[in-house]
Order: sequence, then C-alpha cells, then structure tokens
Amino acid sequence: MAKSPAQRKREQRARDKLRQEEREALLLSRRITLDLYHATDERLLRTMQRVDIEEEQDLVTRLIHAADRLDDAALQELVALP
Repeated sequence: MAKSPAQRKREQRARDKLRQEEREALLLSRRITLDLYHATDERLLRTMQRVDIEEEQDLVTRLIHAADRLDDAALQELVALP
C-alpha cells in the first residue's frame, strides 16, 4: 500500500530532525544555560536592538569572538566592573 502524503511528510520531518541532531552533535562543543536578572536582560535586548541582531545566541557568539580579538588590557577594561 502506498504511503499517504501525510505519512511521507511525518517521515521527512523525522529524518530532518535526526539530521539536525546529528549536525548539532558534530558542531556543538557544549551548551551553556544562562540565568539573567531583569536589568541584564534589558541590556541584552537593548544591545540586540542597537546592532540589529534578532537571536540572543548570535549576539553572544559575536561578543565572544570580538572579545577574543582584544589585547589583554582592552579585555580587562571591557570586563571591569563599572
């Protein structure tokens, strides 16, 4: 008996999900869970808006890479408490 379009679509979604999980397993080094206080979350959202980035993960990734390019003194200045 031939598969219905709905059955074929369900099977395709299952294959796509597996592929996504396989991709993540190959690419991810680790997962970080982050709790944000209200003021920090507001600053995160404001920063995302200022640089027109929609995904929190994207902004955090870019900030990590940008911080890595700084020399030690500039990095210390960046992370110093206000």
